[in-house]
Amino acid sequence: MDATVQHNADFSEEERDAVYRCIATRRDVRGQFLPDPIPDEVLARLLAAAHQAPSVGFMQPWDFIVVRDPEAKRRVHAAFSDAHTEAAGMFDDGRAATYRRLKLEGVLEAPIGLCVTCDRDRTGPVVIGRTHQPEMDLYSVVCAVQTLWLAARAENLGVGWVSIVRYDDLRAALGIPPRIQPIAYLCIGRVSHFFAKPELETAGWLPRLPLRDLVWFDGWHQRTGREPLLTELD
Repeated sequence: MDATVQHNADFSEEERDAVYRCIATRRDVRGQFLPDPIPDEVLARLLAAAHQAPSVGFMQPWDFIVVRDPEAKRRVHAAFSDAHTEAAGMFDDGRAATYRRLKLEGVLEAPIGLCVTCDRDRTGPVVIGRTHQPEMDLYSVVCAVQTLWLAARAENLGVGWVSIVRYDDLRAALGIPPRIQPIAYLCIGRVSHFFAKPELETAGWLPRLPLRDLVWFDGWHQRTGREPLLTELD
């Protein structure tokens, strides 16, 4: 038997449906975190899942900083608060009021914070698949974040991505060297509930776009209108 080939690799219908359900019910959690600790074996499964994400040139450019210390969380929260105040002034009056009412992070409430970073020099200056698209290492780390996010949902854990923070402030809060690029600060924990729809959609910030309005054929904004796939997207 060839050890390099996956045998019995097909998913059953039940396994397939579970994957799609996990994708459909994943949410960006902000305000529903419970203080329950996350067992190390569960966190280890999440990190192992993230480490199996695809990466350009197999460079695996990610590092994971697990944040449990309350003081470290306070430093991250202070960095968020500064950026949050600044961001509120970037919207017009109507949206600024809505923005201020939204709960946009759970840094102090979530039992675990996780900062995911990118070491852009990990495997040297020339990387397969990155020779003409140098940003692919950053996208690889985003793939790791998404993989961890779906694994967390399968573990019945909520995850919130805190992106309202300056990179240098996050570096200062967690002692990250200047050459390392922070990608995501994630809040992870058990939650009281998951919303049926994304919270910003429920709050009326933006609607979900119809998928059929975003799918084209053989070129940008090309379609005949008779493509059978479009009827499947309704």
